[in-house]
Amino acid sequence: MKWNEIYLKVIAWREKHIKERQFILILSFLTGIFAALAAFLLKFAIHSVQSLVTESFNRESLNYLYLITPAVGIIITSLFVRHLVKDDISHGVTRILYAISQRKSIIKLHNVWTSMVGSSITIGFGGSVGAEAPIVLTGSAIGSNLGKFFKMDQKTMMLLIGCGAAGAIAGIFKAPIAGLVFTLEVLMLDMTMTSIVPLLISSVTATSVTYILTGNEFMFQFTHYEPFAVDRIPYLLILGVVCGLVSLYFTRGMNWLENFYQKFENPYTKWAIGGSMLSILIFLFPPLYGEGYDTIASLLNGDISSVVKQSFFLGSENKPVVLLTYLVLIIIFKIFATASTTSAGGVGGIFAPSLFVGCITGFVTAEILNLIGLDMPIENFALAGMAGLMSGVMHAPLTGIFLIAELTGSYYLFMTLIIVSTISYLTIILFEPHSLYAMRLAQKGELITHNKDKAVLTLLKMENVIET
Repeated sequence: MKWNEIYLKVIAWREKHIKERQFILILSFLTGIFAALAAFLLKFAIHSVQSLVTESFNRESLNYLYLITPAVGIIITSLFVRHLVKDDISHGVTRILYAISQRKSIIKLHNVWTSMVGSSITIGFGGSVGAEAPIVLTGSAIGSNLGKFFKMDQKTMMLLIGCGAAGAIAGIFKAPIAGLVFTLEVLMLDMTMTSIVPLLISSVTATSVTYILTGNEFMFQFTHYEPFAVDRIPYLLILGVVCGLVSLYFTRGMNWLENFYQKFENPYTKWAIGGSMLSILIFLFPPLYGEGYDTIASLLNGDISSVVKQSFFLGSENKPVVLLTYLVLIIIFKIFATASTTSAGGVGGIFAPSLFVGCITGFVTAEILNLIGLDMPIENFALAGMAGLMSGVMHAPLTGIFLIAELTGSYYLFMTLIIVSTISYLTIILFEPHSLYAMRLAQKGELITHNKDKAVLTLLKMENVIET
């Protein structure tokens, strides 16, 4: 019996014996398992490549290998994408939005592994991006292709894409609620209560698998914290506005830089410019190397000396003005490093960069307030800054709130996170109606929206409407 006949019999048996609603729950469970395994493999691959590349690095003084390794990682990734993949796998979340709005929720099969390979090389060699967008694309590709394999309809495939995204976020961060709200806020899926159950199943399953594989520790461990205090609300409002404005700089700056690189048609020209800029920036500001989570952990635990290691600012941890100058410069140049990585041929996303910039923004804001005689808890402000930047850059306040709470176990800071995330979001929407993800599609006229009338008009092609 041929494989095709067996396959058709399996599909027929499923349709006859398992109701579609029950089968969707089974697929959401499987999607959660596969997304968590993919997230685990990606993190393992990144750390393995990073350990191999940085094994001979000088950990204390200036490291001239920073001038080489990031550019090498980008060219290897670029060659992999251009000659083996032969498809665009950058901007993972944007690709998902495009698949939902223009490709009937179909994501190509190769996306279940190619983004993982590309991002592990890019980040492992020092590319200044995050692994979350690639793993979200991987998870969504898993959901989409499971749905396609079992001949599910387009609405169900869209739901399975959401399950894959939710499972990926939940799996890589151990954050089930963040996985759910990310799908609702960022992917802009219009869900009913019956649709939310599969998302929850995928998120909880992925988180459970990750706990089994990696243990119960939170991603960021810190011990110094202070409970919420009402008298800090005015300063949290200030932090929210600052995060909103920094989010605006991040969004428009990234957009401008990506458009700048698109002017160069030759991929080797892009690599030469982007690779050189990235390598120089990492040499001058070592915290820009990789995802930046080590820097976040150091700031949350008060280990400032680790942040200035290997830089020209070594020894400035006891000089507040010099240290703040250094950190502000990192905020300014982070978008240059991130845009140079992705535009020059690297694979990665803005998830980690937004958390990185947010943590430093909160830290700097608290330090400045303390310098003028106030007493603000730096760790609390750093965490709130992370939520604020994510809220502003992604236009996703709930994702920012729940992700930071789940990343750190800091549920006692909900009020702090809510205030800063909300104000940051309200600040940026005054200037920018779309998130960076949606902006890329909006510029091409390919953005689907929550407004059903606008969504229908967005999806209509002119040649299908006008008869000639």
